[in-house]
Amino acid sequence: MRTANEILVALGSEDGRRDPMPLFAELHRIGPVCRLEPGSSPYAVVVNGYDAAQDALKDTRFHRLLTADPDPKDAVLRRLGGSMMFRNEPDHLRMRKVFQAVLTPRRLTGFEPVVEALTAELLEDLGKAGADGQVIDFVDFAYRLPITVIGTFLGIPRSDLGWFRDRTKAIDDYLDLGGKAPERLAAANQAADELNDYYARMLADRRVRPTDDLVSSLVDSELAEQELIDNLLVLVNASFVTTMNLLTNGLELLLDAGTPDPSRAADYVEEVLRHQSSVQLISRKASVDVELAGETITAGSLVLILPGAANRDPAKHPDADTFDPDRQDLQHLSFGAGPFYCVGAGLARMEGRAAFSQLFQRFPQLKLAGEPVRSHSLLLRGHQSMPIRLG
Repeated sequence: MRTANEILVALGSEDGRRDPMPLFAELHRIGPVCRLEPGSSPYAVVVNGYDAAQDALKDTRFHRLLTADPDPKDAVLRRLGGSMMFRNEPDHLRMRKVFQAVLTPRRLTGFEPVVEALTAELLEDLGKAGADGQVIDFVDFAYRLPITVIGTFLGIPRSDLGWFRDRTKAIDDYLDLGGKAPERLAAANQAADELNDYYARMLADRRVRPTDDLVSSLVDSELAEQELIDNLLVLVNASFVTTMNLLTNGLELLLDAGTPDPSRAADYVEEVLRHQSSVQLISRKASVDVELAGETITAGSLVLILPGAANRDPAKHPDADTFDPDRQDLQHLSFGAGPFYCVGAGLARMEGRAAFSQLFQRFPQLKLAGEPVRSHSLLLRGHQSMPIRLG
């Protein structure tokens, strides 16, 4: 049996990034919280058990940590570190309340027809591109849907949406396990600066010419200008990449499982999220000594939480490696847990339901036309390409 240290090293390898699931199973055999040898890793423990991961995500004594420097020189760290995603209390709750006040259930429900209409429009484009048996890349649709939805919600012009993809990727590449190489940092800094300028111009425009979009609802909030910019940057980055991965992960699983039923789209979304969590790594820092699953984690220790492993904990979900939309008592941690639960979870679910329902209604003979290519990222599990024929 390999040690937790050896498994963590293997997770960062090419094979581990492509398929971390066997390594997660090895961690489960060691225990729900696996201690690492001192000095072998920045982390003190790896948390892979479902209950332990849920407890750690809910426990505010485990702080979110992007950098120990309160005023980092790198733009990407300043921008991400200024958002609620990487802030602790009381700043996190103060920012979150502002976004919850405008991202109400009523507003989201009212936006559902827009999501359905955008999905239909983009599937019409997909049908044209795939006419006469042409091989097309599903990743293009999987990108366009969530970026168009969040762009419409925020009021970003469609003509600008393609511009976001490379800049978001540069930041995500930097955040990945082992992604702190100088060239990645430089690319992420440039992307953060460019996105910062874009949102600053957008906020200035909405103050003069408000509309009915989300940004116009935020400009007069209690948040400072830079806090708004930092949160918009993270909101857009997080909202479309994770949903893009939900769609590509889901299509591969559903086609492999048989003939998908459009009426079961909601069930599919939840089991895809459990089986192939879009986010695989979450870092925390113990602010005090904390007891977790029988392990004492000392103050100052870094903790690596693996939602993808937790979702496959056999103690929580029997036959956890099997994709089963009929699964009973299906629960997952793909949107986090507790006070830091993802504010965009409802929108992501809505997009997934619309996409899977309409996709299989419109193209019931859709098939893979080649081997999908996984992205290299371990942090965000998805695909670089997925060739399909619509049939």
